[in-house]
Amino acid sequence: MTADTLPTLKPLYQQVKEKLLGRLIDRTWQPGMLLPSEQQLANELGVSQGTVRKALDALTAEHLLVRAQGRGTFVAEFEDAKILFRFFRLTGDDDNRRFPESEFGSLRQQKATSTARDRLGLPAGSAVWVIDRTRRLKGRPIITETITLPVARFPGLDALKPLPNNVYALYASRFALTICRVTERLKAIAASQDDAAELGCAVGTPLLHIDRVAYSLDGTAVEWRDSRCLTDGLHYLSEL
Repeated sequence: MTADTLPTLKPLYQQVKEKLLGRLIDRTWQPGMLLPSEQQLANELGVSQGTVRKALDALTAEHLLVRAQGRGTFVAEFEDAKILFRFFRLTGDDDNRRFPESEFGSLRQQKATSTARDRLGLPAGSAVWVIDRTRRLKGRPIITETITLPVARFPGLDALKPLPNNVYALYASRFALTICRVTERLKAIAASQDDAAELGCAVGTPLLHIDRVAYSLDGTAVEWRDSRCLTDGLHYLSEL
């Protein structure tokens, strides 16, 4: 492959970035793997080392790669703190960031609701997994949430119980699905009776409602997450 064989409608580094992204999508490069050097990639693709560096920088900025000084560039893993906190935005009012522990309540298979089909782009009649869990910080319940996943993308999920705390790492390691971006809708709501029972608060307590859709590297919606969060002592941190 040379620069002449690459499409010409986009900047060259962007074309190289898409070629490299393809290696993440098809699992040629897997989480934790050390990438070839910039010069090796430049020789292979028939472009300059600077062009490769710019493409790698773009993928690193999207948290898909991790640069380790003196060691090289690696495919990001979801155990990395930078990746964890990219997708978990609740932060202590003292600015102390901790990743919560999860207590799973149930995992069941059912027909997708109309809302689930809309969020995940599923056809009528699709089957989904529905996971209920409570998340805790220092033993205190702060989030009760429902996670909905297409059964077709997560076959045999029920055989993996108990599910791990870091489900995004599970998606990558067992189902070859790397979450690269999410969209979130935030809204203030009042705690329902069920939410209050899970969170140990009074019915009607103000909660932060987060409606999240997560997308894999190929742009497909693969997870819908509905979270209800206590925010006393916490805030939602957005870094733009």
